[in-house]
Amino acid sequence: MQWTKQNEQTVYANRWFSVNLADVELPDGRHLDHFLIRMRPVAVATVVNEANEVLLLWRHRFITDSWGWELAAGVVEDGEDIAVAAARELEEETGWRPGPLRHLMSVEPSNGLTDARHHIFWADEGAYIGHPVDDFESDRREWVPLKLVPDMVARGEVPAANMAAALLLLHHLRLGQDALP
Repeated sequence: MQWTKQNEQTVYANRWFSVNLADVELPDGRHLDHFLIRMRPVAVATVVNEANEVLLLWRHRFITDSWGWELAAGVVEDGEDIAVAAARELEEETGWRPGPLRHLMSVEPSNGLTDARHHIFWADEGAYIGHPVDDFESDRREWVPLKLVPDMVARGEVPAANMAAALLLLHHLRLGQDALP
């Protein structure tokens, strides 16, 4: 069954997102109003070092009043290459400049409400540049062994679905079946 958008109008907009109202036609011909949020792309990045440790941020999210491990992330500026944005965010939030970035995955974290796409990258090397410019974004930054990731996700220590998916995929890529209990 496919829903068909008949029209869409912006209700509110700012630099980061817009709230829109769409007239949607259902397959049986009925119509409904559906609110949606249009967002800028998000670039995400991390480094996994030779010891199979991943660079993470421990941060508080005031919206959900929760603490958790995350990867460095932020919006892509107009005209900015997504991988360049991911490297910029990693450096600003952690103080680490990544080596060549590899695309890990792109996800739609809440596609029933928003068109947000998160593009996640990783590098297997990085250089410490200095204290992060955006140190206010996290309580601390740590190298966490990838082997701990599945248990961290299971305990709810990685509450964001996009971050959990990326970390579990990195765990699989770097450690594979050898890391399973």
